[in-house]
Amino acid sequence: MADKKTSASKRGEVQVYKFYKVEKENKIIRTKRDCPRCGRGVFMAEHKDRFSCGKCGFTEFHRTGAKSGNKSEGKNST
Repeated sequence: MADKKTSASKRGEVQVYKFYKVEKENKIIRTKRDCPRCGRGVFMAEHKDRFSCGKCGFTEFHRTGAKSGNKSEGKNST
C-alpha cells in the first residue's frame, strides 16, 4: 500500500504575516533574514544555533563568543 501524502491543510499553512512587523507611520520591517543565495522573498529559518534556507539548503551558524586577538594570553612573559 502506498503512503498517504499529507496535504497543506493538515500540516498548517505558512503564516507569512509573522515574517513582517508594522511600526509607526505604516513602516514595514522584515523580522526574518533573506537567503543570500536565493535573494529577496526567500526567508531563512531561525534555529538556536544557525539560520537555514529551506529552498537551497544554505546554512549560516551563529557565532558563539568573541575570540580575543591577543595570542600571548595565558602565557607567562618573563
